[in-house]
Amino acid sequence: MWEFNEVIDIKYRGKYVYGIKFDDGDEGDINFPAYLSRGPILQSLKDNKVFSKATVEGGIISWPSGADIAPEFLYETSHMTLFI
Repeated sequence: MWEFNEVIDIKYRGKYVYGIKFDDGDEGDINFPAYLSRGPILQSLKDNKVFSKATVEGGIISWPSGADIAPEFLYETSHMTLFI
């Protein structure tokens, strides 16, 4: 059975990178440029002023523009290639 890991903390590092900590203790820096071309709602995040304003809401990284990225996708992907 899949267990969902929530994001519990983020820290903006600059240049489209956030340090992310998950509820199971995993943490690392994730470089987001690959996400920014995934659909029109994420297009607003190409503006670094918008991108740098992310918050954690209910275990999900979200932005004032309405964009968000599912924690399970981040967690799965982070274990393959995105942690730097």
